Amino acid sequence: MKPSFPNRRDFSLGVGAALLGAALPLRAQGKITRLIVAFPPGGPVDFVARTLGDALSHELGHTVIIENKPGGNGAIAAESVVRSAPDATTLWLTSVGAVAINPSLYPRLSYDPLKDLTPVSLVVNNVEVLVVPANAPYNTGAEFVEAARKRGPDALAMASSGSGSVPHLAMELLNDAAGIKLMHVPYKGAAPAITDVIAGHVDGFFGDIPGLISHIKGGKLKAIGIAAARRHPLLPEVKTFKEMGIAGVDSDNWYALFAGKGTPATEVNRVNRAVRNALQNEAVRSKLAASGAEPSANSPAELAALLRADTDKWARVVKAKQIKPD
Repeated sequence: MKPSFPNRRDFSLGVGAALLGAALPLRAQGKITRLIVAFPPGGPVDFVARTLGDALSHELGHTVIIENKPGGNGAIAAESVVRSAPDATTLWLTSVGAVAINPSLYPRLSYDPLKDLTPVSLVVNNVEVLVVPANAPYNTGAEFVEAARKRGPDALAMASSGSGSVPHLAMELLNDAAGIKLMHVPYKGAAPAITDVIAGHVDGFFGDIPGLISHIKGGKLKAIGIAAARRHPLLPEVKTFKEMGIAGVDSDNWYALFAGKGTPATEVNRVNRAVRNALQNEAVRSKLAASGAEPSANSPAELAALLRADTDKWARVVKAKQIKPD
């Protein structure tokens, strides 16, 4: 009996498919990493996620998709990560509020960031800058503070994006550091707060530099103080509060990546390396830096320490000021 051979066409197709399958990267074989964002498309966290996404996809060797899950002050996004398989294929890119501030604001929070999440890497730092209307009579944070002292408690009004938000807590740090009392005016989000500062309806606002830089460069707002240890590269002429003799005003609305509880260290370290490499990509770094965000990866252990430190720091402020969510 003669042996059976496939015909030449079938044999060629079979070999070609096998070779193609061996050569295809993982992205073509169906593996996906979901990058969860707790805000709608178009916002600053979404911008960072999408800027990072393509480079991270290249480094991981498979597709990274962005999933926007707004609502519940971050709880909806957090729960989708907490309930995911612990394999680092579902990651949460979150700002500091949902992981370091919410636990002290919401006593019945549905997740515990310190217990239910696995730190992967810091992605960007977003320091706060104090801005005032373009025609305001003060040109530095020190002059603003002096005006508040002379005019008395609640004479100067400070907008925020909501009670317990990073802008609100930065204002409280300034109150304590300078020994003044600014009037807090909470808004439903940063956009209406910024609009009212530009119009002169309120006296000032602490905000992330990425959300304010276009208004500052366009002459609609005046930047008068950086709430960080060093000056910002996009605003080199603006002094830090520490330089002005007002120590303790240090507020960073950082964004970082977290995986679910129980994710193996090998997977965490694999993604951490990919994030580090992605943030070294010149196109990614340039795009983030131009927005005002400062690319800054760190180790899982360093992110865990940062989370614990900021959780304690903001809990002290929330408790001391008896801050309740809106």
